[in-house]
Amino acid sequence: MATTTAARLKQDYNKTIAPDLHKELKLANVHQVPKLEKIVLSVGLGKQKEDKKMFEVAENTLLKITGQKPIITYAKQSIASFKLREGQKIGMKVTLRDLQMYEFLDRLINIVLPRLRDFHGVSSKAFDGQGNYNIGINDQSIFPELSFEETSSPHGMQITVVTGSQNVEHSRALLTKLGMPFEKPQAKPPQKESK
Repeated sequence: MATTTAARLKQDYNKTIAPDLHKELKLANVHQVPKLEKIVLSVGLGKQKEDKKMFEVAENTLLKITGQKPIITYAKQSIASFKLREGQKIGMKVTLRDLQMYEFLDRLINIVLPRLRDFHGVSSKAFDGQGNYNIGINDQSIFPELSFEETSSPHGMQITVVTGSQNVEHSRALLTKLGMPFEKPQAKPPQKESK
């Protein structure tokens, strides 16, 4: 896997983005500047958790788009209404760090997301309380690394960008500087004056 794009985004962060954020967010210490810690890609197979072929499809997807072998995730508890037993295989995930993380984020922002139909940007509300950002993808076919045959059994995935900041505004500022295409707020139509 090429790491030239990864090096580019990481160099941008070190040379310009981190110093800019330090100034703009008026942080007292350079160690308070928000930074990427890891990106976690996970596929939950839900009703298809019994289907061995779907596990192979999901494993192939994650392997092709990240260059890393995924690990299997297991149910932590039994839930009868979901027909779930503790210890049952329910999906798989990959955790990317350092150069692979920057390289994946670069491709996600510049190649993958623009391929979504009617794409107007990602939601600016998908932050959790810890400043991490989540993107849900319904179909793996938007990744150019996958052939048509490899996307014939569609599945979704969750991409979680873990930042080193508990502050949502700081995390949003970091992702904006890295190029994350957040959707623009819709302009409200002018209100009619009541007579």
